[in-house]
Amino acid sequence: MNVDLMKETGNTSSETFHVDPSQKIKFNISDMHLYYGDFHALKGINMEIPDNKVTALIGPSGCGKSTLLKSLNRMNDLVPGCKITGKVLLEDQDIYSPNTDVNLLRKRVGMVFQKPNPFPMSIYDNIAYGPRTHGIRSRAKLDEIVEKSLRDAALFDEVKDDLKKSAMAISGGQQQRLCIARCLAIEPDVILMDEPTSALDPISTSRIEDLVLELKKKYTIIIVTHNMQQATRISDITAFFLLGDMIEMSATAELFGNPHDKRTENYITGRFG
Repeated sequence: MNVDLMKETGNTSSETFHVDPSQKIKFNISDMHLYYGDFHALKGINMEIPDNKVTALIGPSGCGKSTLLKSLNRMNDLVPGCKITGKVLLEDQDIYSPNTDVNLLRKRVGMVFQKPNPFPMSIYDNIAYGPRTHGIRSRAKLDEIVEKSLRDAALFDEVKDDLKKSAMAISGGQQQRLCIARCLAIEPDVILMDEPTSALDPISTSRIEDLVLELKKKYTIIIVTHNMQQATRISDITAFFLLGDMIEMSATAELFGNPHDKRTENYITGRFG
């Protein structure tokens, strides 16, 4: 990576991208700093993330985008020495308040990881796992949830005759859609996706992208991607991160067509990455 290109002047993360006043804000992040011990991983992040849109986080490896994503459902609580300051509001709830129930937060804010991670159990039990942990025991209700979740993840027709089959026996692309269905089964408000197609072939990637576009009708989606073409295809808003700063955030077409910061332009044109 060319350090000179990275250091060119421009706006830092002190500016907030403001959502259209007619648009509901799902997350409002204010002056957020995150430290891993002495390492300052996120620096003064200010973001408004709108409801029922796809927001893409882009930037080179180690820039802080996955760190931010995992902060939105407090996955970073599991990292020793992690400290966060500032505010992260999910609608009107401060998710880092001592009064926040982290289990309920993670029910509202689901996550899909880079590598498909189905549980070593049947397709049916993968989907039913979350609802069961939240107290649903009725077989009829579970059947309904499993079918609806698989349909919403565009997978039901492919596996409807194999629900007792091990989830480990289906293809990688199907496993990732199964993980999305498992996330949907607990009825989240937000779906976080950390490079969900990076381990998939082009056909499976295309299916996941089509699915994301369909899901945003019901959910707020925040996706980390290294694939800038993917960001242009599926996101409404894109934020560019560099060295822990959010450099620029705007409507996707504007960010890629008319970046306001030279560092953004350098990144999206491939001058560093």
